[in-house]
Amino acid sequence: MTVSSVVVVGGGIAGVSTVAELRKSGYAGELTLVSRDGFPYDRPPLSKAYLAGEKPLDAIALQRPDWYAEQRITLVGGADAVSVRPDAGEVELADGRVLRADRIVLATGGRAILPAIARVRRDVSVGLPMGNGQDRPVVSPIHVLRDVADADRLRTQLVPGARLLIVGAGLIGAEVASTARGLGCEVVLVDPLDPPLAAAVGIEVARWLHGLHAAHDVETVTTAVEALMATSTGIAAQLKGERDSREFDVVLLAVGLVPETGLAEAAGLETSRGIVVDEVQVTSHSSVLAVGDCARLRDHHRAEHWEAAHLDGARAAATILEIAPPPATAPWWWSDRYGLHLEGVGEMRTPDAEHESVVRGVVGEPPFSVFTLRGERVVGAVSVDDPNAVRAARRMIDRAVGVRAVDLADPSTDLRKLLRGAR
Repeated sequence: MTVSSVVVVGGGIAGVSTVAELRKSGYAGELTLVSRDGFPYDRPPLSKAYLAGEKPLDAIALQRPDWYAEQRITLVGGADAVSVRPDAGEVELADGRVLRADRIVLATGGRAILPAIARVRRDVSVGLPMGNGQDRPVVSPIHVLRDVADADRLRTQLVPGARLLIVGAGLIGAEVASTARGLGCEVVLVDPLDPPLAAAVGIEVARWLHGLHAAHDVETVTTAVEALMATSTGIAAQLKGERDSREFDVVLLAVGLVPETGLAEAAGLETSRGIVVDEVQVTSHSSVLAVGDCARLRDHHRAEHWEAAHLDGARAAATILEIAPPPATAPWWWSDRYGLHLEGVGEMRTPDAEHESVVRGVVGEPPFSVFTLRGERVVGAVSVDDPNAVRAARRMIDRAVGVRAVDLADPSTDLRKLLRGAR
């Protein structure tokens, strides 16, 4: 099929990666990127440097503003797509404009999950302006964190001494706890998992990571929040198992995301916990592809990390150009908290008859790393302030390099030699 026009809906890393890879790989046709925001920006800093006020918006742009014109990419900023018509090859925008394309790429991302407790009594809207009884808009004390507008609203309330409740101690919740403490807030972090992130980093590292909160004067509570209620002085939170409610000035709901599939569903595309795609990002309609947080490879879980979205875009571009896709690689992610850098790759498993946990260094004394071995094959690794170990582990996983546990555990071992098969 000759492709002379492509429209990408969504200005996150998946969408920008798609248009960048198309041009990089020689696509010369019309290329349009529809972004709800004025210009595409990176999301990881929203819980860290941007939220802390250390980086302005232009410093987290995925590409400099003039890059789009240089690459002959039409950036339609501040626009919402309201309809996708695959058979006609059309994308309709909220202002009535209709964009036509031979191939459409959906990079619509996800939205924050709003648990039942988000339905706060006394008409407090999550993350949106609300009335204060005198027809003057004020910012709601209850927030989510998915985009710049969310971060801007939250930042106005993270003042020294503010009492912040974070519901959910995953990556976003933990990062915001770290940022808020740096801003002088009093923080309580609530999660029913004990410890959070065990599936991603292993139980031993997860317990140490969660313990960092207490070391930085963040109170952690292993329970659930049963109710939130607006009061005259803030938000009252009822924690499960506690008799009395606690009062906070600010609440962040950080319990995950749900993929944005509305456009796909209305267009008749197959959806199931995401827009269902094949190995090269094609949906149930051959002219439409999906990438990033909104997409789910059939019979797999969705990947919600930055690099996974970036690689989705590269695969989509290769599919459109009918060239070989980039080689598959083990999934990689990162996070930062309290001045420490955390990375992970592959799959961490609880030690059992098939899997062995190997510690390099000492857990709790950065830098250190922990590997999961299946026989003599690395299947996962996590590190704190030791990114080279994860980089090497990724290559070991991708190349199926055989290694011995004793060599991995020895900090004096050059992991590059293990990659070459030297012992």
